[in-house]
Amino acid sequence: MRQARRTAVAIWLATGLGTVTCGQTPEAVKCGDCHGESTDARQAAPPEELLKESIHKRLECTDCHTSISAENLDLNSGRPHGGSPKPVDCGSCHEAEKEIYAKHGRLAIDRDPDVPKCWSCHGSHDVQPSSDRRARVHPTNLPGTCRECHANVDLVKRHDVLRLLPILTYQSSVHGTATRKGIYVAASCNDCHSARGPDGKRTAHRILGPADPDSPVFHFSIPDTCGQCHDPVTRDYWEGIHGQLVKRGAVDAPVCTHCHGEHGIVSPRDTRSPVSATHLAEQTCAPCHESAVLNQKYGLAKGRLASYIDSYHGLKSKAGDATVANCASCHGAHRILPSTDASSSIHPDNLRATCGECHPNISTELANTRIHETSTGLHAGWPEFFRQLYIVLIIATIGGMLLHNGADWLRHVTQLRRRPFVQRLSLSEVMQHWALMLSFCVLVVSGFSLRFSEAAWVKFLFGWEGGFEVRGVIHRAAAIVMVLTSIWHALYLVTRRGRQWFKDMCVRISDLVDFGQNLAYFVGRRSERPRFGRFSYMEKVEYWALVWGTVIMSVTGGLLWFDNELVRQWNLPKGILDVSLVIHYYEAWLATLAILVWHIYGTVFSPAAYPMNTAWLAGRMPKEMYAHEHASGPKLKARTYTVHLEDEQEPNAAVSVSAALVPRPTGESPGNAAPSDDGSLARIG
Repeated sequence: MRQARRTAVAIWLATGLGTVTCGQTPEAVKCGDCHGESTDARQAAPPEELLKESIHKRLECTDCHTSISAENLDLNSGRPHGGSPKPVDCGSCHEAEKEIYAKHGRLAIDRDPDVPKCWSCHGSHDVQPSSDRRARVHPTNLPGTCRECHANVDLVKRHDVLRLLPILTYQSSVHGTATRKGIYVAASCNDCHSARGPDGKRTAHRILGPADPDSPVFHFSIPDTCGQCHDPVTRDYWEGIHGQLVKRGAVDAPVCTHCHGEHGIVSPRDTRSPVSATHLAEQTCAPCHESAVLNQKYGLAKGRLASYIDSYHGLKSKAGDATVANCASCHGAHRILPSTDASSSIHPDNLRATCGECHPNISTELANTRIHETSTGLHAGWPEFFRQLYIVLIIATIGGMLLHNGADWLRHVTQLRRRPFVQRLSLSEVMQHWALMLSFCVLVVSGFSLRFSEAAWVKFLFGWEGGFEVRGVIHRAAAIVMVLTSIWHALYLVTRRGRQWFKDMCVRISDLVDFGQNLAYFVGRRSERPRFGRFSYMEKVEYWALVWGTVIMSVTGGLLWFDNELVRQWNLPKGILDVSLVIHYYEAWLATLAILVWHIYGTVFSPAAYPMNTAWLAGRMPKEMYAHEHASGPKLKARTYTVHLEDEQEPNAAVSVSAALVPRPTGESPGNAAPSDDGSLARIG
């Protein structure tokens, strides 16, 4: 079809009847004879059809494509117009805009080929006035137009421009939502980013980077940029202390975007907003007013956020109450002034009126109460005296209660140890347990103190100069002890008693049966618990979980300990270290919670074991407890402690204590020592 059109054009030119024009006269040869099809995926229709609806519909093709003429047409060539046609020079008509458009952001038009061209924003043949809903530069279409470059991955890599996120956040913002609903006066891209031209008016043809002082998004220009629409609020801001600091050139003083955000601004009534009632204190005001650097620079008091959060207002706000007083309720939202300013809402003379907005009948004296102090935080005069008094009372009262209950619990444990007992664990097994228990506790405390370094208990333990380094040394030393204990246990397993230990600890079908019967006992389907052997399924689960956890923690801990050497000398991929860090951290949580929930319950808080299973102390377990917990286990000989009181039955004889605690088998004389089930003597200590 294109060849046929070229032939027709050649005939018209040969007869001298045709000229290259876009007119509608039948004598004219139209560009559409060759360009009647859309070859650009971005064009919705052929150029001629688009031009009919464009603001340029009265122009001829050659008015823009000035390098193309009928004289240099070569229809038999692959390039009918000769070489590549020169780009359209929109500035030949739009001279003022051409003069203004010298750069876009940080890119100069004569130095960087990636600078947007006129048609990048306005389109080519389908150019419409910005007031037309179809225009690419209409407020409703601008985000999509700007996104074509600002979300282009190649451009982002070359020029470090923002990705799609600003466009997406704008579309969900209060401005983007209003624009989509037809409120075209709402702020769009050009309203904030268009700088002033030579005539003093803002123009989208002069978009500058935020570091340019002429840019409307330059730090010190942002309030005036927002003031185009929010003039009364901006006037309040300039009168406030923040605006005064900005006028003086303080780069760390907040402007509109610090509090409200940039592209994703939402209504203060929206709970997502940083200036919503429930988020204002912690998300917006605290980052500056809790900054040690800014507090030192401007001489501000520290701890304002903590004192607010601990007050009635702060507690109610944390609970989600959006009506309780927040920072803006007392200090104002935009016209924020220090308490020394007579017109400030927190000046002593104005406090009654400020507090009276929520408390209509408040007295002047009560209104002048230091609001940032907690309800128990007054530190002067009689309030300070009673504060100190109650601290002493609390320490004495609660400390006495702890001592009383601790003594009662210890007495029960002591009496429990004097009952008939069996030797549950050998000396070697007890020592292994002690080494494992102590190293585990040290690892937990020293390990989690790194993750929760700001916690009060961590500051108490390691909050001193050099404490962090010492923590690391302690953690690694405890890890070595745990590894050595594991090796010790592995060597123990090859002994005669160790082999029997391992055999008894292996999981069997009977353990599954015991588990099912125990569940039936829990729900009342059985009247008695199953008769466990030497080790119940609960102890086996814990033992093998310990083996698994020790291997995991040792491997991942070793990788993290020697990470630098492994990466430099062994080319270990960093991804392995990242995975190891995650596994090490969460395996630590798993092990700690398992000990607290499973092991501590079974040895202390279980009704059958309370006040505790004393086997961990010296391997001895009360006979009744052993018979209850391991009814089908090995039959161990029972032993007991006796106290000898000379002439106890003679009223006039002197009483003396000899050999105060002597263990002996039940029913045997104190002088005889019976061997235990593992061949060792029962008399220990």
